[in-house]
Amino acid sequence: MKKLFLIDAYAIIYRAYYAFIRAPRINSKGLNTSAIYGFVNTLDDVLKREQPTHIAVCFDPPGPTFRHDAFEAYNIPILEVMGFEADDVIGTLARKADEAGFQVFMLTPDKDYGQLVSQNVFMYRPRHTGGFEVMGPAEIKAKYDLESHLQVIDLLGLMGDTSDNIPGCPGVGEKTAIKLLKEFGSIDALLERTNELKGTLKQKVEDNKEQILFSRFLATIKTDVPVELDETSLQVEPVNEDALKVLFDELEFRTMSANKFGNVFTSLPPDQPVNRIQFSPAKKEHGQMSLFDEPEDTLGSKDATQLTIVTGNTTGASVADGASGRSGNQNIYSTPH
Repeated sequence: MKKLFLIDAYAIIYRAYYAFIRAPRINSKGLNTSAIYGFVNTLDDVLKREQPTHIAVCFDPPGPTFRHDAFEAYNIPILEVMGFEADDVIGTLARKADEAGFQVFMLTPDKDYGQLVSQNVFMYRPRHTGGFEVMGPAEIKAKYDLESHLQVIDLLGLMGDTSDNIPGCPGVGEKTAIKLLKEFGSIDALLERTNELKGTLKQKVEDNKEQILFSRFLATIKTDVPVELDETSLQVEPVNEDALKVLFDELEFRTMSANKFGNVFTSLPPDQPVNRIQFSPAKKEHGQMSLFDEPEDTLGSKDATQLTIVTGNTTGASVADGASGRSGNQNIYSTPH
């Protein structure tokens, strides 16, 4: 069976960054390489462990500002649809790939992807202790004690999810949300029967009806994004070894390079994280800063619909430096290489 991996780029990048937050990886140029190191480590692990036939990395608009040269070296397509978040693109492609006979794995730590699973569509979720857990409908129901994996939407609508900026109902956590869904089955039924609630919980739910409904809307992943499943462009291609060696050399991933390409003779010590505390830059007055040290209000509009596919065909050894090489982000697990 054809096996497609869809990677939620920023979810993994942010995880990689924070896995090294107490001991960031700083190379001799002063560049924080934690995020790219964690992401590449995860990507290599998935390619070796699962050997997918097809793969894509999905970004939120305005697209990759994070070491795009790494994806080019791995010859991995980058997908972005203007006006839609990465989870909506992944949700749509997962449905289409399922219908086309693929086995689909969505590489992400985010809970909301649980609503998308099916007989052939799975969450491929990084564990905090290392490795991954593969989750289909049965695993999602068991993990959150739900009657249906589709209740993940209402679960998040009630409890919220700070990682996805879903507010939920103030004062309602996961345990209370599960209890309410067991009793009422859905948010709609709950809001119609608030007279059956008691005490402060009744007041919290009634006072926040609109926020609960909005949170459910935010937790719902679209599956009708205008994007086609181009099987040919998503086929796994051989790594561009020359470009990857140059990238590893620039980032000083000497041990990783040696493991991937064989013995590397160097007078420099193996790459190791620097044990020092790094503080985030102060927020600038003109806007909230992203993890790429850019004002969030410069990230572009989402009112147009446009699909961008970038495949890695780099044959030279040029590696861009500068803002895109700054830190960012999320790593799947924090085990050293």
